[in-house]
Amino acid sequence: MPSASAATVVEEAVVRRGNDLIELSHAIHAEPELAFEEFRSCAKTQTLVAERGFEVTHAAGGLDTAFRAEFGNGDLVIGVCAEYDALPEIGHACGHNVIAASAVGTALALAEVADDLGLTVVLMGTPAEEAGGGKVLMLEAGVFDDVAATVMLHPGPLDIARARSLALSQVAVTYTGRESHAAVAPFLGLNAADAITVAQVAIGLLRQQMAPGHMAHGIVTNGGQATNVIPGHAAMAYTMRANDAASLHELEARMSDCFLAGAIATGCEYRVEPTEPAYLELTPDRWLAEVFRDEMVRVGRSPVGADVEAAFPLGSTDMGNVTHVMPGIHPIVGIDAGGASVHQPGFTAAAAGPSADDAVVRGAVMLARTVVRLAETGAERDRVLAAAERRSAS
Repeated sequence: MPSASAATVVEEAVVRRGNDLIELSHAIHAEPELAFEEFRSCAKTQTLVAERGFEVTHAAGGLDTAFRAEFGNGDLVIGVCAEYDALPEIGHACGHNVIAASAVGTALALAEVADDLGLTVVLMGTPAEEAGGGKVLMLEAGVFDDVAATVMLHPGPLDIARARSLALSQVAVTYTGRESHAAVAPFLGLNAADAITVAQVAIGLLRQQMAPGHMAHGIVTNGGQATNVIPGHAAMAYTMRANDAASLHELEARMSDCFLAGAIATGCEYRVEPTEPAYLELTPDRWLAEVFRDEMVRVGRSPVGADVEAAFPLGSTDMGNVTHVMPGIHPIVGIDAGGASVHQPGFTAAAAGPSADDAVVRGAVMLARTVVRLAETGAERDRVLAAAERRSAS
């Protein structure tokens, strides 16, 4: 267990700032902003740590709504990820306001013990998790290069210490045919909307043979403009998910054939383009996850067992890419949403409710104490630092 002194210091630091953290969560929730447009939320997330003396780097990695706020000069560099983007129309139905506020609380608490524990605390403002892959872009830009381990949490319907997610890729599919009058000369047209129909029928039939863990879901983004004009242009967007990156590649190949089928059947030209970086599956660090599980139990929560963790992936996240590069965790902290799950309007309301406020404060306590435990456990600290050194040397 962490030393009584350091553990007590970080817990008391979070509790002392509890009202400020809840106010921050509510302020972000009240003004939802979409991916790469989170200017107000980004600024709000920086305020408390800037006041505490964190050195803030704006537009980290070249992203206007990303930042990196750093405190301390210890050899163990810990990243704490703050997400703050919302969803179209339903706002913070994924509770990213809770993520941002708990991350700020964790960073503020760790600043109190940074010198004693040899820490450098880095609060990462990571935009565009819902669409756009902010963390992937920041990884590629080198923003995480000096970080040894990264932690964050996510609200959800259950307490899950070692949460898993699915690998994900997203594409835009466009078909180009030829317009013609639908009544006078339909035989002169090449119907791009029909290409979408054929592709979607093929995908529907493919579902019978999809491997366990494979998922595909999409929408039509352009199906034509007038009923009396054969559509010469049509488009759709599809998301594909699988248990891991290798399995995802298999699904992508089969889906590609379905997209091709639409073009062949109608004589249209077609194009398939990725719309954002691929998300890898979460590979949480087992030791850190078990420490966080201990913290959940300590504060009276009831994390699900390992069997449920393995069978209950929660969507996809660009934090998965981070955990493939360095030790990290992305636990789920349960909130009472009246039976609603993430990405439902009922979860939006719950994300600013009493149980979400509790998740902000207790979540920050649990994350901070987990980092304290890492810093004070010699073998694990050495393991994480050695991995970081190997990464920097490669």
